[in-house]
Amino acid sequence: MNIRILGCSGSIAQGCRTTSFLLDDDVLIDAGTGVGDLTLEELARIDHILLSHSHLDHVLGVPLLADSVMRRRQGRAPIQVHALSETLQVLRQHLFNDKLWPDFTRLPSASRPVLQLQPLEIGQTLYLGAANRAIDVLPAAHAVPACGYAVNAPSGRSWVYTGDTGPNPALWAALAGRPVAQLVIEVAFAESERAIAANSRHHCPSSLADELRHVPEGTDVLLTHIKPGELDTIRADLARRLPGRHLQALAAGQTLHLD
Repeated sequence: MNIRILGCSGSIAQGCRTTSFLLDDDVLIDAGTGVGDLTLEELARIDHILLSHSHLDHVLGVPLLADSVMRRRQGRAPIQVHALSETLQVLRQHLFNDKLWPDFTRLPSASRPVLQLQPLEIGQTLYLGAANRAIDVLPAAHAVPACGYAVNAPSGRSWVYTGDTGPNPALWAALAGRPVAQLVIEVAFAESERAIAANSRHHCPSSLADELRHVPEGTDVLLTHIKPGELDTIRADLARRLPGRHLQALAAGQTLHLD
């Protein structure tokens, strides 16, 4: 399995794209601005979109993707948009409402739409694509209903994406005993904005350092959702708090491999 990092920033600036990961060539995990770097042919191959929550930096690629590929996917099954029911309700009410954006769950026709919304639940396992890849839905602790995902390789090892989250005991309980090869975890704010991080249920270096005590040495810890311009500050702070612990910041354009 290959996981291509399309975007991993907490906001936009030159070279910064918001969260989106492409699993192989047909499953999109979140749909931030990084989706725009895919070619039209690559966009048209996406059959499933997994959303972690309803915030704009994670969903804005969905309506634009639908508009781009609708003509190319005629005669094919709709793209399945998987998310918590609360997230799907936000999309229905505030996005696909024919006011902010056309309702692509009814276009080009109600009987053959380009998008189909599929609710999921924490603890559920999805089996997606011809390869029947198993993806578990994990708990997240964010300002809105949210989840993370664990992509499971045939070897039994997992690629885990926490989604946007603050301190989250339920996540570590769900991962107990699981062989995690790669953990993609957010740290959105510098320590100087600790109060903002806590109020918005994101991580800053101190809260992330506390959480990483649950993660065994040898697990690849990959940082995501860092705000533009804050990478060096956050990386230096984490190095002081976790001496000897190797943490890697993700970068758009990077490809991860899971065997």
